Amino acid sequence: MRVAAAQARCPWLDSAAGVAKVVEFLERAAADHVELVAFPETFLSGYPFWVEQTGGARFDDPDQKRAYAAYLDAAVEVDGPELRVIAEAARDLNVFTYLGITERVRGTVYCSLVAFSPGEGIVGVHRKLMPTHEERLVWGIGDGHGLRTHRVGGFAVGGLICWENWMPLARHALYAQGESLHVSVWPGSSGLTGDITRFIAREGRVYSLAAGALLSYADIPADFPFHDRLADRASRYDGGSAIAGPDGQWVVPPVSGEECLVTADIDPAVVRAERHNFDPAGHYARADILHLQVDRRRVSTDFLD
Repeated sequence: MRVAAAQARCPWLDSAAGVAKVVEFLERAAADHVELVAFPETFLSGYPFWVEQTGGARFDDPDQKRAYAAYLDAAVEVDGPELRVIAEAARDLNVFTYLGITERVRGTVYCSLVAFSPGEGIVGVHRKLMPTHEERLVWGIGDGHGLRTHRVGGFAVGGLICWENWMPLARHALYAQGESLHVSVWPGSSGLTGDITRFIAREGRVYSLAAGALLSYADIPADFPFHDRLADRASRYDGGSAIAGPDGQWVVPPVSGEECLVTADIDPAVVRAERHNFDPAGHYARADILHLQVDRRRVSTDFLD
């Protein structure tokens, strides 16, 4: 199966431009016979990078409140028109798609990873289990509902978001479902993807695909509250998309600084061969001693019967 990470410049807080960019990269992927493509964390409609650099923890600060309101307005809903367009493109182009989004549920934003099947539409929405550090000022806390794998070609594919890829039990929740291709999505940094991509591949005896974005502060809308403080800063969001094989070696080492499809042909037989001496959820597991219980219920935010 041919897979790809869509390493692209994120149209920040512009959901219409973001949808167009997703469709453009899906068309490019289909033309290259890619069967699965992954887009970065919160590619639609952007990572909340301003919080770290503008004193985001100041309580009741009017600029921070206006920034959050703009971020909430730019977020998308799972049943909204933006994801319908992407689902239709995935169907028409026959490309299984993972897409990082800012998911709006009334007044809350979740960092979510949506899985689109060409034949079934949206088959999974995973909300990041624990936002990292300053992200907790912007995103709601997720649940285990989306900790599921999906059959794509000869692979069982699962996905996690950014630093939750470092959570051993979250990884094992996917390994235990027979995962053979692991997708990790990131805001975009080769410094983030360099270690963990190979680590997951080696630990899980899986192919490991990391997708990171490019982000320029010059893309901040002129009416965003912190535009003047951020627009001329250098960005560290350089991509870092990569693919590692189930032996832990690079198939494609981290790519930085360019918009592209980071593509590789992968073979499930290679996964099976690497499990000859180690299968973390199979013959090397001790299910009689070690157990993992996963609550996959969606945590409801609807308080009305």
